[in-house]
Amino acid sequence: MADYTAPLRDMSFVLNEVFQAGKLWAQLPALAETVDNETATAILEEAGKVAAGSIAPTNRSGDEEGCSWNDGVVTTPKGFIEAYNTYAEGGWVGVGGDPKFGGMGMPKMITAQIEEMINSANLSFGLYPMLTAGACLSIHAHASEELKEKYLPNMYDGSWAGSMCLTEPHAGTDLGIIRTKAEPQADGSYKVTGTKIFITGGEHDLTENIIHLVLAKLPDAPAGAKGISLFLVPKVMVNNDGSLGEKNNVACGSIEHKMGINGSATCVMNFDNATGYIIDAPNKGLAAMFTMMNYERLGVGIQGLSLGERSYQSAIEYAKDRIQSRAPSGVVAPDKQADPIIVHPDVRRMLLTMKALNEGGRAFSSYVAMQLDIAKYSEEVEEQKRGAELVALLTPIAKAFLTDVGLESTIHGQQIFGGHGYIREWGQEQLIRDCRITQIYEGTNGIQSLDLAGRKIVANGGAFYQHFSDEVKAFIAANQTDLAEFTAPLKAAIENLDDLTAWLLAEAKNNANEIGAASVEYLHVFGYTAYAYMWAMMARAAQGKEQEEDFYASKMGTARFFFARLLPRIQSLSSSVKAGSESLYLLDAEQF
Repeated sequence: MADYTAPLRDMSFVLNEVFQAGKLWAQLPALAETVDNETATAILEEAGKVAAGSIAPTNRSGDEEGCSWNDGVVTTPKGFIEAYNTYAEGGWVGVGGDPKFGGMGMPKMITAQIEEMINSANLSFGLYPMLTAGACLSIHAHASEELKEKYLPNMYDGSWAGSMCLTEPHAGTDLGIIRTKAEPQADGSYKVTGTKIFITGGEHDLTENIIHLVLAKLPDAPAGAKGISLFLVPKVMVNNDGSLGEKNNVACGSIEHKMGINGSATCVMNFDNATGYIIDAPNKGLAAMFTMMNYERLGVGIQGLSLGERSYQSAIEYAKDRIQSRAPSGVVAPDKQADPIIVHPDVRRMLLTMKALNEGGRAFSSYVAMQLDIAKYSEEVEEQKRGAELVALLTPIAKAFLTDVGLESTIHGQQIFGGHGYIREWGQEQLIRDCRITQIYEGTNGIQSLDLAGRKIVANGGAFYQHFSDEVKAFIAANQTDLAEFTAPLKAAIENLDDLTAWLLAEAKNNANEIGAASVEYLHVFGYTAYAYMWAMMARAAQGKEQEEDFYASKMGTARFFFARLLPRIQSLSSSVKAGSESLYLLDAEQF
């Protein structure tokens, strides 16, 4: 596998030239004195060095060694502790955290790029600080000041880690049926009892404490999701002076043996009258958890992008070096026995598909991150509301579409390597195995599609969608003369998505099955259309600069490839949506 190199030039292009992030930050008082373009560049350059120099070398060895479990103790692969210490000492765990409690206070537009770099370097490693950052988000947004002051500083500085304990053996998507219980105590604490499974980083040897956020039900809780509360349950109790006390009644019962992300400890966690503290009010656990979920689901989408990028970097190096056969148009490398495989049309198709999906995904994930920043930091009520509604609309697309096309990119990378891509030596097969989980955890992609179609489209009559559609049409109107090559197909794509959305809204009134039947294909149509908008914006930023730098010529060529070869996928997907649900129910269960 090629050494990982952070795509800093493209990140800079997206932030500074496409979205002009510096101007946005200057308009948001909470960020104006915290970050500017120069600060962002310095942070990303340093993060790239850490990712490439300290974390990437642990990727293959971590996959081969994996984590081990012995009588409740989890040991991470060789090199993880040293890499984690380097990462934590640099302040990277708390890069997006509140400065009041020791964080750097960076916007999501920056932390999204850092996440991509770390996960490209080693996804298994990146999951540990990612879960800590997610736990910090929920604590910061919903916990008492006392809990924030007691736990956030040590989590931000990486001394303590975090985990999110949701799933139970019988309760995955349907969290309303969880059985974990929390009994109130006279001192205001709770005793938490239950078993959680698939807990990323539930136990490990990277930090001296792990702060678990646990979904549980109070004795008098209403049935279903409305009766879920969220509790902070430390692995080791924390004394009033901040020092560590006795071990809590929390234990790791085992770790899972998995298809991929082997360096990440996926744990069965047992809580046996463990001491915990409620976050927010009783029965408000899901609301507190979803504060984190919008960020985390974008983060999982970025994981798909990260692995697609890593696969592309290896594939492009291999395609330029590997010689096989001659180009269809004639000899390209007369001094060699054969030509490099990059001359062959199918190899170029795969490479350009990877490049177009990766760069489109980087722009889209940055766009969603921008909406998160606006929703969080804007002081204009309408602007904040619009940002929050766009986040709600686009989060399931970011999670599902980026991971679906991320897997496609890792498979293309493996295919370019041929037989060498199937064996472990070159690392391409690991990227596929690691990427596969991104389509499953944090809500499967099928659930994300249902969320988009049912909750984010039908439930509000398309109101959230209208923000996106109106913005795209305004862009087309402002650029249709100078950018007609791209705005014309974008116009057709958004009109198609408008039509498909109207069809879904109408059909859902008459047949409840239509939402689920249409959801996956509808999300993909939305994803390709959103990428078309990203590519049109990138083309606008690069147009006329092709002679200045090869980067811009490459950007324009990739944009043309996307519109010519990838955007047309929406045609067959749209036909599938409008085929309706009837064919899904022609067989009785016994006939399958």
